[in-house]
This record gives sequence, C-alpha cells and structure tokens, in this order.
Amino acid sequence: MIDVHSHLNFPTMKDNLDEIIKDAKEKMEAVITCGLVNDLKESVELHKNNKNFIYLTLGIHPEDVEGMRNEQLEKHMDLIREHKNDIVGIGEIGLDYHWIKEENSQKRCKNWFRIFLNLAKEMNLPVILHSRKAEKDTFETVLKTDLNNVVFHHFSGNVTLAKEIIDSGYYISMSTITPTNKNLLKIAERFPLENLVTETDSPFNSPFTGKINVPQNINVTINKIAEKKEMEPEEVDKILTKNAKKIFLI
Repeated sequence: MIDVHSHLNFPTMKDNLDEIIKDAKEKMEAVITCGLVNDLKESVELHKNNKNFIYLTLGIHPEDVEGMRNEQLEKHMDLIREHKNDIVGIGEIGLDYHWIKEENSQKRCKNWFRIFLNLAKEMNLPVILHSRKAEKDTFETVLKTDLNNVVFHHFSGNVTLAKEIIDSGYYISMSTITPTNKNLLKIAERFPLENLVTETDSPFNSPFTGKINVPQNINVTINKIAEKKEMEPEEVDKILTKNAKKIFLI
C-alpha cells in the first residue's frame, strides 16, 4: 500500500506521529507527505529521518497563494528548488473556488498555478493538484501544459470530467471518503485501475468517526475498489502500488 498524499506534520498528528509511522511501516510500502508553507522544513526533516519509507512533495496551497506577496511566493519557489534532491513531486498546487471566491483573487491564483506548473516542468517532477470546486478549470489549465505525470488529489468532480482526465492520461487519487461518495464509487467501478492511486489526505477525511485519518487507512479505499471491481484487494493494491511507484519513481 502507498498513500500518495498526506500531511504528516499537521498539528493534530504530532502527538502520536511516531506511533503512526511505526504502525504504517508494518503495513505499507511508502507514504508521501506534503510540505507546504508552514511546515516545509519539518516535512523535509521527517523525510530525511525516514528515508525509503516517507517520501516528500513540496508545494503551495491556493489559500496560501491568496495571502502571500509575489516576492514571498518567489522565495518559496526557490526553497523548493533548493530541495530538489529531497522531493518526488510538486504539490499540492492548484485552484480552490470553495474558499477563494473573489474574481481577482481567483485570477491571481490561476497565474501562480501556471508558474508552479512550469516549476514542475523545470524540475522534471510530477504534480499533485488541488482542485476544490475548481475541477474543470484546474483540468483545462494543466491540459495546456505538456506535463504527463499529473495526479488529481482528493478528486471530487463528476464522472464526466473524470473520464476526460483519464482519457488525457492523468491520474485520479481515490481518497478515504470513497466508500461513501457516489461519484468516487462510480469512478472505482467504471475506470481502469491503471489510472488510479490512493491517498488519505491525513489527518483529514477519516473513514472512522471521531478519529484522525492515518496513512494505513487507505486499506478502506482499496477494499471498496476491489468490491466494485469484483477483484481481490491484494490484486487491486498491487496495481495501485505499481502506479504510484511509476508516477513518483519510488
């Protein structure tokens, strides 16, 4: 099992992080954690202390873009460049029209989204995309690039758009809300496993009420995909793990 997107340095995970990682190492092949503006240094350190198990992407959330000056964003890009040898992808980056509603702010975020896509091209790295309430716009923006290893993190768009994404050769990341989400269940049933990966977005989106999410919970998603595909979970996991290794070269 590989969790392609988590936030292991989020404050709600820190008290039990050592225990979470120890347990994950017994059940999983790898976890990819995402470092953003507030925890970049800590995320790099976490990767270095757990090499060959915890891998790292660095990016900038659209909400951070909205609140930062251009020179701050440029400095953040330089920090990402400095850690090229530590990371397996750029992300999360993208658009968010749920929280960012003002038109000028959306335009500025889209401009910086393009800049960070160019950074991924410059560094020859895959991208993990945030696209909340902006799935179509995010897709159309990345479609104008020649990036190939593109993962739509925590996809929440409709099945029609999912088909366009998959037909374009991109990947959809199936989160731990899959068992209770109608569109994700349809995606699990209808589309090739070769275009899917799994994530938890830990500590968010726990499948268990009252508990934080942890990377090893991707087994919930794998089991549900297997049910929809009428396959054994082990076979599903084998294909999804292969996809993650191919995308992120791990």
